Amino acid sequence: MAQSIGFYGAAETVTGSRHLLTLDGKRILVDCGLFQGTRDSRELNWLPFPVDPVSLDAVVITHAHMDHIGWLPRLVAQGYRGPIYATPATIGLCRISLPDSARIQEEDARRANRHGSRHQPALPLYTEEQAFDCMRQFRPVRYAENHELPGGATFRYHPAGHILGSAFAEIFFANGERILMGGDLGRYDTPIIRDPDVIEGAEYLVVESTYGDRLHPTGDPMEAIELILRDAWQTGASVIVPSFAIGRTQELLYFFRLLQDAGRMPRIPVYIDSPMAVSATRLYADAKEEHDEDMLLSVEQGRSELEPAGVTFIRDREQSKALNNQRGPIVIIAGSGMANGGRVVHHLMHRISDPNNIVLFTGYQAAGTLGRRILDGDPEVRILGQEVPVRARIEQLSALSAHADQGEILRWLGGFKTPPRQTFIVHGEPHAQEALREKIVSSLGWNAVIPHMGETFEL
Repeated sequence: MAQSIGFYGAAETVTGSRHLLTLDGKRILVDCGLFQGTRDSRELNWLPFPVDPVSLDAVVITHAHMDHIGWLPRLVAQGYRGPIYATPATIGLCRISLPDSARIQEEDARRANRHGSRHQPALPLYTEEQAFDCMRQFRPVRYAENHELPGGATFRYHPAGHILGSAFAEIFFANGERILMGGDLGRYDTPIIRDPDVIEGAEYLVVESTYGDRLHPTGDPMEAIELILRDAWQTGASVIVPSFAIGRTQELLYFFRLLQDAGRMPRIPVYIDSPMAVSATRLYADAKEEHDEDMLLSVEQGRSELEPAGVTFIRDREQSKALNNQRGPIVIIAGSGMANGGRVVHHLMHRISDPNNIVLFTGYQAAGTLGRRILDGDPEVRILGQEVPVRARIEQLSALSAHADQGEILRWLGGFKTPPRQTFIVHGEPHAQEALREKIVSSLGWNAVIPHMGETFEL
């Protein structure tokens, strides 16, 4: 039986996860993400898919972040007609995030056409209608449920502990061998959701390396949040928080509730200005099969951990605009998490030049994004076509991350009772990938390789 895997995204870079398994002539795509970050990276989204989408037999999705799902509507628009497998929670999040992504792209195209563009005309990568169209091909698969794939294969999902619905896809070949498609590996003791499952072995492993070269700080994120909120309360500052609508926003809400319970939360108004985050928060609250023990206990006791007092959830665009007239102290949490789109861009435009204000980053900032430029200390940044001086205080909650660090990756790999025949390291910048590869080889004695973009390996 001929078996191979090709790497067409997240290879020597973080974004654009697209891994193509070929099993006895059948093609199974694992993840179908957007390239994000620099202009060069984003332009990869406009290239033809490496194989004809019509020739694909199945798509398996690991989780609902855009760098893993964001190219699906275009794949379907270009002719893919097969099933798209995902966990029920991931499907729920995709129903929110894919149309939202399309709306942002359509708005960006309209803005570019109004103000001038090197593209005549500027077009969205896909439309909202195409995003809804692709949802018809989703098929739910629950954790630990065996499901058939083309080419004589089967697969099952395991919790990955990254975001709601995130999963490892354990794919069994017809010859009895298996490959574990790691998606994004979460962290232990992350609030709300279950920890990553222990996996005891696989002949082949695909593992991420976002933080493969470092350890996360060990400080208490709640203490850091409390100090920033108290500063804002005392000085009348606006705190602008670029936040991922899925995962990070819910984690922040959870911490706010814990601070309130402990009497440590200043009475400062908090606004969640993101329709997608509002919808995702409801999914997080309702998805009991995803909850860890603490969250399950809270739900049983009738507590609403994700709706702390003093928090206003905003969907309406006019309400969002009205925040421009509201003075501090105020906390505005809005997407996108890397400040490369969404409502947070407008809030930064209005408030980042005031030295009394605070911009608080709570997650990874990819190279080339507005968030990375601000975090790197650029004195001026381009926002909505204008050069804007950065005078606000810039803070980062380094202890918060949905991605395992090097130590946590090695802890998870330590659950393998036998080493994989080959480990493929993806989803990281080159220095992070190489650091993790060296650590895996030296500490575990495993074979590990960093695939190049477009490289194929026989299995």
